[in-house]
Amino acid sequence: MLTGTGQVTEIHLDGSARIDCAPGLIPGPGQYALAHAAGSDSPLSVPVFFYDSTPAGFHAAPRLPAAWTPGTRLNLRGPLGHGFTLSPAARKIALITLDGEAARLHPLITRGLAFNAEIVMLTDTPAQNLPEAVEVQPTQALLEICQWADFIAIDVTRENLDRLRQMLMGQEQIQATREAQILIRVPMPCGALADCGVCALSVRQDWKMACKDGPVFTLRDIFK
Repeated sequence: MLTGTGQVTEIHLDGSARIDCAPGLIPGPGQYALAHAAGSDSPLSVPVFFYDSTPAGFHAAPRLPAAWTPGTRLNLRGPLGHGFTLSPAARKIALITLDGEAARLHPLITRGLAFNAEIVMLTDTPAQNLPEAVEVQPTQALLEICQWADFIAIDVTRENLDRLRQMLMGQEQIQATREAQILIRVPMPCGALADCGVCALSVRQDWKMACKDGPVFTLRDIFK
């Protein structure tokens, strides 16, 4: 983990941004960096996730603060947390989002296509900026696609975990026989420094902190 500075150099229409910074500050897929705008009155830093590579930094996934504009200087700390681990052996990849937030899964598309893998995105909202090679299906196809896939990545808010659990009910074999990882989106203001508890998850009569134990977990760890 490093601390340093960066700069917003471009804002995109979808609310994402290009951030220039030192290579060591760039989070991996599913990891995050904490960013605070220099001179901002806000007391809280913002978790910033990797979307794609750029020559001088990285393309950060939306949604980012509306107050950030090109030229905004950022104080950065990262990379933080556990990210996705995609094996080069994966050949059938399922990417699932229950609320249309697919940008944090995008790095897995780039890597999967580099491995010549087949990729299916499950979403109930219009998919944007996806390569033609990625097939798009509604979330009602979840069980069928999960039986097909050998690697499953899910992006979900903490509030939608119960809905996901219900959708997977009775499908313990999926969790047991396939590599399935889940990114749980939740506020992470302290970035594992203070154990503030804002990002706490109740897991098997225990508590996990998404900021340091996640934000990417195995599906078995969450639903076992």
